[in-house]
Amino acid sequence: MDERTAQDRIIKLREAINHHNYLYHVLDRPQISDAAFDALKRELKQLEDQYPHLISPDSPTQRVGGRPLDKFEKVEHRQPMLSIDDIFEPEDLRRWADYLRKISGQEIKSFFCEQKIDGLAARLIYRQGRLFQGATRGDGYTGEDVTVNLRTIKSIPLSLSLKEGLSVRWPKKLDQLIQEGEIEVRGEVYLDKDGFEDFNRRRLEKGEEPYANPRNLAAGSIRQLDPRVASRRPLKFMAYGLMADIDLKQHSQEHQILRDLGFKADPGRAVQTIDEVIDFWRELERSREKLSYQIDGLVVVVDDKAVFENLGVTGKSPRGVRALKFPPSQATTRVDDIKLQVGRTGAVTPVAHLTPVKLSGVTIARTTLHNFEEIERLGVKIGDTVIIERSGDVIPKIVKVLPELRDGSERDFVFEKRCPSCQHQLIRPQDEVVWRCINATCPARRLRLLAHLVSRSAFDIKGLGPRLLEKLIQAGLVKTADDIFRLKAESLAGLEGLGEKSADNLIKSIQSARQISFDRFLIALSLPRVGIEKARQLARAFKSFEALLKAEPDDFERLPDFGQETASALKAWLSDGANTNLVNELIKAGVKIIPYRPEKEGRLKGLKFVLTGTLSRPRNEVKDLIESLGGRVANSLSKQVDFLLTGERPGSKLTQAQQLGVKVLSEEDFKKMVS
Repeated sequence: MDERTAQDRIIKLREAINHHNYLYHVLDRPQISDAAFDALKRELKQLEDQYPHLISPDSPTQRVGGRPLDKFEKVEHRQPMLSIDDIFEPEDLRRWADYLRKISGQEIKSFFCEQKIDGLAARLIYRQGRLFQGATRGDGYTGEDVTVNLRTIKSIPLSLSLKEGLSVRWPKKLDQLIQEGEIEVRGEVYLDKDGFEDFNRRRLEKGEEPYANPRNLAAGSIRQLDPRVASRRPLKFMAYGLMADIDLKQHSQEHQILRDLGFKADPGRAVQTIDEVIDFWRELERSREKLSYQIDGLVVVVDDKAVFENLGVTGKSPRGVRALKFPPSQATTRVDDIKLQVGRTGAVTPVAHLTPVKLSGVTIARTTLHNFEEIERLGVKIGDTVIIERSGDVIPKIVKVLPELRDGSERDFVFEKRCPSCQHQLIRPQDEVVWRCINATCPARRLRLLAHLVSRSAFDIKGLGPRLLEKLIQAGLVKTADDIFRLKAESLAGLEGLGEKSADNLIKSIQSARQISFDRFLIALSLPRVGIEKARQLARAFKSFEALLKAEPDDFERLPDFGQETASALKAWLSDGANTNLVNELIKAGVKIIPYRPEKEGRLKGLKFVLTGTLSRPRNEVKDLIESLGGRVANSLSKQVDFLLTGERPGSKLTQAQQLGVKVLSEEDFKKMVS
């Protein structure tokens, strides 16, 4: 076969394979046997092996390719992947609707309801119709680039095209965006029930531990550095969101477009009233066991996109969406023991160790009892049979003791008011229900503080988990946080279980983590009553640690969600010389705090850009720069665009800009604009 004939055959084979892949993995409607499908793939592979220069990135043969990665790179989301606030009762949904009416000044008359898949959130970016990048949700603002693993999922198209028999005739602008622009798709990576059970069965046959639930398996698979591992796992993708520069009136239209682009997407249900939402929720709860995958509730979205945007965001969740969870599941088990756990702030929490039991697909072996009053309230004894519940299919808790099943062997939990780690006398601060260990040198406190400091939400030091930290502490190599940044490869050489290569990799991870943004630095410090969102608010308001030290409680109370208690606790922490000394020692050890750069402010505020041609730096960097200075980057030209930024070989957009009267900028012009 000559090259021209081979090229034509390759194109035909790719089209056929993609078509049958879509029928099988998205529509669940296969039209040919597995053997015939495999034969098509085998022929394509043979032709591409013969003519390797004809291989394209979106070829079906390229789903798994390349070497295993050393690590995943961090990527910032162009728009935050915000979380959804949960509610658990229909009455809470009615109160939410009343709240929306009050803040919007109008009755909300359209809602879109969709299944809440129990999976791992991810986003995909397609450029010029081809899968360019895939990332995890991460903390909502920054995720990990897991493109190599997401490419292995057969229900994720490697290239976009509008399918035949469209549900709606979409505007030409969408087709143009597929061909020339950028489209972002958001959804859940998950496993169906049969795939999960089959995978665990095969693990048991090999003598391996089964996974507790499908979500854990999905998350673990997507974070494998070797894409071949992910490719062997039965992962699927359900799309729920579309971000593209096209004018859509309803969120429900996004689901229609996603299906027309070749994604599996829940058709959902558009309704007009809260009563209809509740009816659908109850209907779904009754039929959820018949579904091939796990869901834990219903996502309810204000369908009108303009109204949704105007409602805005509160905290870390949009006001216009809620997750109405199904009633919690329950099971019975035995309390084998109650032990104390010391947190990084010294808070001592009683934890019930349970006879392992499965609940909503998850194996539960322990649960917090929160405080000692909770033990008294429940009347729980060691050896009791108890009812445990997963609230919203997430958090396990003991809800009831069954005293009628006692046989006399049960015993009371004895609280000796001493720290289980350092034996220091525990104290209970005034107006608190929590007992605390105030010993600053307590091994358990120190370990948990350091484990939090190196965790993903803080310095994110790869390879440095609690077990290795404990070894470093026991070896005398780490006593305080700054010691981590003073570690040398040679000092790690004799540490049990840590080879030369592992030691070198750890030092590299520490070196790369020295530079940290101000908000993540504040998270790392374990400030009292300050989580991720409050840390961002502090970084946004004060911009540097020096400015934070000068602030008074009143300055903190002016921030959203900062009450008097939080403000007082924060000021007390900042006034403690030991804490400021910790910050100074970290800086001396080489930690560099990146100053806060305000979002949506700056000299490009209100200006809209389109990029074209080959730029001297990656497009995502240019886009991030524009957005950090308050500008916006669109995918396609219109009269509302202020500037077309051009690189080499700008293509048809240059002519279009001139026709529309859009000002054209060279890179040199742009540098002058932002310098």
